[in-house]
Formats: sequence, C-alpha cells, structure tokens
Amino acid sequence: MSDAKDVNMDFDRENRTGLAEAVFCQGKSTDQLATICNAVVTEHRSMLFTRLSPSQFAQLAQSHADLLDYDEVSRTAFYLPKDKAAKAPLAVVTGGSSDLPIARESVRTLRFYGHEALEIHDVGVAGLWRITERLEELRQCKIIICVAGMDAALPTVLGGLVPAVLIAVPTSVGYGIVNGGETALRSLLVSCAAGLTVTNIDNGYGAACAAIRILNNFN
Repeated sequence: MSDAKDVNMDFDRENRTGLAEAVFCQGKSTDQLATICNAVVTEHRSMLFTRLSPSQFAQLAQSHADLLDYDEVSRTAFYLPKDKAAKAPLAVVTGGSSDLPIARESVRTLRFYGHEALEIHDVGVAGLWRITERLEELRQCKIIICVAGMDAALPTVLGGLVPAVLIAVPTSVGYGIVNGGETALRSLLVSCAAGLTVTNIDNGYGAACAAIRILNNFN
C-alpha cells in the first residue's frame, strides 16, 4: 500500500512561478494517485493530472468518483475547488484530426487556469483554404498554439499570416520517416517564420504552460 512518503507535493510552486504543479500520471500506481488526490483535497488545492489513462482513471474513480473532471481524449483530469476567472484571446489549431489528443491537452491545461481557447481543427496545408477562411478569427488572438505532425508545415504558414505569439507543437503523427515526430520537430526548428517557438514532440501541456507564462507577465 502506498503512503504519503511516495509523493512530495509542491503546493507553493504557483506562488513562485505562476504555474501550479501538475501530476504526470504515466507510470504512477493507483495508490500513489489516490494519495495525491487525498492531499489536494485536504489542502484545498487545484491540481492538473496529465497522461492519465482511462484504465488509471477507472481505478481511481472507485475512491474519487466525484473529485476529478476527466477527458479521455487528452488523458487529462483536474480538480478545481474554486473557479479560476481569466480570459485572454487564445487559439489552439491543429493540422489534422489525428493531432487532436495533443491539442486537447493544451486546451484542457489552459482551461485549468481559467482560459477558454478558440479551437480550430483539421486545417492543415493540404487544403490551404481551410486555414485562410479562419484568418480573421486568428488575427484577433494574442497567442496561438499550433499542433501539427507529418512535415509540420502549418505553424510556418501561420507565422507568415498572423501577428500572434506562435507556439508550435510537433506531433508524432505520420508514416515511416516521420520517425515518431522527429521530422516534424526538425522542420519546425528550421522554420523560416521568424519568432516561432517550438516545444518538444507531443507536448501540448508544455505549450499551454508557455502561453500561461506569457499571459502572467502581461496581465
């Protein structure tokens, strides 16, 4: 049986950095996750859980059924003892529908901090009209998280069309030589769109945290 010695929560992190601790659930036991849930309830603290599999949640829900807001697509859950009120013109855009789980991880992380993002999906460069018909909406946004696999061309295209801060997330989506997202990552690192920020492969959570750091310094 797990006990509190297995986890050491950093509840002061948000005061230091503006970003609360998030629990990366992959590899954690049900007992460890239950210990964490008990701690956040006791301390009355908000908590974001990432990469929480449906099977992990199913086991956790037996003891914490009414505690967590869970989303199976993004594999995220959060506990919010009180609403966080924040608004900013943000968007999360995907090249293809296969990129949705990573994009939804960004959306859910932003929502945890009180930001509702405009979601625009499946607008990759294979059909440029799909993104150009949404440009007026995107030009109103201060920050855009753009999630794309394959050759990850969409963030570069957007970088030449909108003035927003652009955070690009390469994904592992694609065939053969995409090599688990490394091709997309390399493509974005050599992008000709000046000022493009690039996260690690499949790191929707990290992209949202980057956006929040920017917002925290201007709000």
